[in-house]
Amino acid sequence: EVTLVESGGGLVQPGGSLRLSCVASGFTFSDYAMSWVRQRPGRAREWVSIINGGGTITSYASHTEDRFTISRDNTRNTISLNMNSLKPEDTAVYYCAKYSRPHVYELRPNMDDFDSWGQGTQVTVSS
Repeated sequence: EVTLVESGGGLVQPGGSLRLSCVASGFTFSDYAMSWVRQRPGRAREWVSIINGGGTITSYASHTEDRFTISRDNTRNTISLNMNSLKPEDTAVYYCAKYSRPHVYELRPNMDDFDSWGQGTQVTVSS
């Protein structure tokens, strides 16, 4: 059983920072690229970032504007998302997602490239 559990969300002021984490189990973690995806209120899910299995290659959606950093720790089966200079429009539920196939990935994935999702963690950016 694949499980993904996000944590680290919360309420922050504009310009603040958060670090999100996702703990994975039920598969060979290092074989799979992992992504962060977010869903803003009233909108569809949108891809944020992806990292390859070895943690050596990353890609980001343009809306991150160099403010976000994805990383992974394969010894702990975790991925993280460091978010800096947060804006109100970053308010969303943030999900981690597992790429559907091992050993390969796309730098610009679509939602149907992922086959497992966490429950999400709420990030609210507001004064």
